[in-house]
Amino acid sequence: MEGARAKKQTVQLADLIAPDGVTDARLQEARESFWAFCKLMGPKFFKEERAYQKEMANTLQGIYEGTLINPTIGKLYKKLTISIPPRHGKSYMLCLFCMWVMGRDNEQRVIDISYNETLSQRFARGVRDGIDATKVDPRWIIYSDIFPKTKIKQGDASMQIWALEGQFFSFLAAGFGGTITGIGCSIGIIDDPVKNHMEAFNDRVLDEQYAWYADTFLSRIEEGGIQIIVMTRWSTKDLVGRVLADAPDEWYELRMPAYNADTDKMLCEDVLSRESYEAKKRVTSPGIFEANFQSTPIDIQGRLYSEFATYEDTPRDAKGHEDFDRIIAYVDTADTGRDYLCAIVAGVREGRAWVLYVLYTDAPMEKTEPQTADMLALCNVQHAEIESNNGGRGFARNVERLLWERHGSRKVSISWFHQSANKQARILSSATFVMQHVQFPEDWARRWPEYHKAMTSYQRKGKSAHDDAPDATTGLAEMMQRGVRRKRFFSGKGARD
Repeated sequence: MEGARAKKQTVQLADLIAPDGVTDARLQEARESFWAFCKLMGPKFFKEERAYQKEMANTLQGIYEGTLINPTIGKLYKKLTISIPPRHGKSYMLCLFCMWVMGRDNEQRVIDISYNETLSQRFARGVRDGIDATKVDPRWIIYSDIFPKTKIKQGDASMQIWALEGQFFSFLAAGFGGTITGIGCSIGIIDDPVKNHMEAFNDRVLDEQYAWYADTFLSRIEEGGIQIIVMTRWSTKDLVGRVLADAPDEWYELRMPAYNADTDKMLCEDVLSRESYEAKKRVTSPGIFEANFQSTPIDIQGRLYSEFATYEDTPRDAKGHEDFDRIIAYVDTADTGRDYLCAIVAGVREGRAWVLYVLYTDAPMEKTEPQTADMLALCNVQHAEIESNNGGRGFARNVERLLWERHGSRKVSISWFHQSANKQARILSSATFVMQHVQFPEDWARRWPEYHKAMTSYQRKGKSAHDDAPDATTGLAEMMQRGVRRKRFFSGKGARD
């Protein structure tokens, strides 16, 4: 019975009725072109006019053949993320992709990871049965017509792990977090590791997934192997969000929203029409709808800062020297063990700020005090404000002392103060000013990744894990708007009014 069901599922998977006029030339084209292979194996679904399918197929072939090059660094992409709406055939195409690469090279080894073992085994069975299909009608084109030498190893064709003839191992399917030790692969695929939006906002689940990816999955990728992650972008903290933050230049990101507002066109009208799109939009929660159909993480939609201004270079005078009206710093010390110290240095000119340096750390004060002193001295800061409701005065005095001891400098005026205004209200009210008047280096995500993450994920409503970065940035904005330092400051000769 299982064999009969498998054959039936194979026919459904591949839509194997061949179009008229299939020739040896078309079979050869399918061997060389993954897109041609898709159209020949599934002509009812894969069509030339469906441009998104062709783009996805060509991208997969490019990552496999090593023709996708990052123009910024001049290196080949070996890592690919794909985010497209539901029911647009991503799993179907990935299944065919595995079949195609194994036909091209019988020594390819694939590990496929899905949310649970049921889904991963279903995917593995689709690939296995597609390769092992039996021709029962001369009108049907099946896999062996295209790749006649690629066959499933007899007696080694379980759903979870199987091999091609002449190979010890070809395909392993496992649920996320499952056991994959002892086996290496040339192609590692992760397909929708997050079950739903509730898991997407469970920090423990996301941390566990990333830990398993980093500690287990990556160890299975052989030298020169490729990685493919396909998933709904629920959160900026999900697996795709984290790998893109860790190594943005190494990943090719293929993102295909269902609707393009710039062109006012659907991704594919006959797969998901505009009418159906709008109908789903009316009854689906906005955040979930945007994540599923527009590949927009839910936390991006609710974030406070919608955009950040960036700069390539700082203002310069005729001799090429940095030219600012003043250089200021705002420091928010860590009040508790869970808080971060956030210190921001910026050059200010004509009401705009160029952020020059950020110190964002949860290290203890015995480390952050000398770090802050070094930062103020090396950045030629003129005025610094230090905020803390616990220990700010002591921190300020120690920083001033260290400036003299380590750098022989008394040029920085330092003030400390107790912040009594409501933090959330301050951050919200200054958000527009920050977006319009505070500029960051173009590569600030690489320079200060934790600070960047805290700023880009801070939510307008609800609780965010850390608000130290937005709080300090707000303090810098307030300092700019005042235009003068506070009256109470340390000059190196003690406090004075």
